[in-house]
Amino acid sequence: MKADPSIKTPKQYIAAVPEDRRAAIQAVHDLIVETVPSLRAHICYGMLGYGPVRYKTKSGCEGDWFVVGLANQRQYMSLYLCATQGGEYLAEANAARLGKVNCGRSCVRFKKLEDLDLGVVAELVATAERLHAAGGGCQ
Repeated sequence: MKADPSIKTPKQYIAAVPEDRRAAIQAVHDLIVETVPSLRAHICYGMLGYGPVRYKTKSGCEGDWFVVGLANQRQYMSLYLCATQGGEYLAEANAARLGKVNCGRSCVRFKKLEDLDLGVVAELVATAERLHAAGGGCQ
């Protein structure tokens, strides 16, 4: 769910998250910022983004995205790991290690903080940052 367009900072984003999820979003945000301080936190498409990335598709479309993202959705919270390693998406390849979550290619969906293995999240966030810094791996 996109944040209100008036939200311009990560602090404002977190403050606008409903109270029942705010602590979870804050905890994951803090973990990301502590683990990969080189990835600047910002608002991207109404979500929390870490490490702005400029992309260009094969068809020539260009845009801005992030290496790691975090969002409060209607039914769950989402962590985005926009990186591949060895041709596999980090989230998808590590789904079984992430806890009681539902994973897509780069999206990790969770309902409660306790459902998410934060140690694995820290490891994967660091891996995404390392792949990005090496000049590749982001999808």
